[in-house]
Amino acid sequence: MRSLSGLLLCLSSWVLAPAAWAQSGDSPSDPFPEIATAYRVEINGEAVWEKQPRRRLPPASLTKMMTALLVVELDQLHAPATISRAAAHESGSRLKLRAGDRFNVAALLAAALIGSANDACHALADFVSGSEARFVQRMNQRAQQLGMRDTHFANACGHDALNHYSSTRDLALLANELLKHPEVVALTSLHNARIDTLDGARSYSFDTTNALIGRYPGALGLKTGLTPNAGNCLVAYAERGGKKVLLVM
Repeated sequence: MRSLSGLLLCLSSWVLAPAAWAQSGDSPSDPFPEIATAYRVEINGEAVWEKQPRRRLPPASLTKMMTALLVVELDQLHAPATISRAAAHESGSRLKLRAGDRFNVAALLAAALIGSANDACHALADFVSGSEARFVQRMNQRAQQLGMRDTHFANACGHDALNHYSSTRDLALLANELLKHPEVVALTSLHNARIDTLDGARSYSFDTTNALIGRYPGALGLKTGLTPNAGNCLVAYAERGGKKVLLVM
């Protein structure tokens, strides 16, 4: 992605484009050829524009959407979860959570989705499956169930790794499944948040990694990503003017 201003311009175009474009077939097949290596745009659930939608690319922290989906499907957001040593030693974006600290699952989900915290994400994997390795197996099983044929996960948080890839088509499938859970959008639409340990000893504040939140009217999420191999990645969701727009790039 070139810049936030360019992205805002493109997203505005997609949200405000005439609905007839999606129906008449007169819209250009690749209206923004320089904006990303691959992308997919859906308006009200229908694919309007896409570029290399099945190309397998590193998804960075867009991976956390699958982690979030498995967590919300478990429906234990108020359960306590303990930070393991493995989670506390996570690299990349993190809150520096301490091993042994306890949070409710909803707090860790907020940290993973809003602040893209890898330590919180790893802790969620531990909570659901007992270890990240077993959780990754579950991620790949769920991906198969959703028809994500160009996706394979190697970790829960989105680190660059061999055999860790997805496509814009698959990520759109995942995003649409995640959007069925209103508690997710309630989190991803927040500009910032704070979580507290269950004993009240420590609190952690963080801002959203999604620069569209608070700057683009109607933006409600959904997830950003950035790694050396993946570059900038984004799944943006907005509701405006009676339209629902999903952008994966």
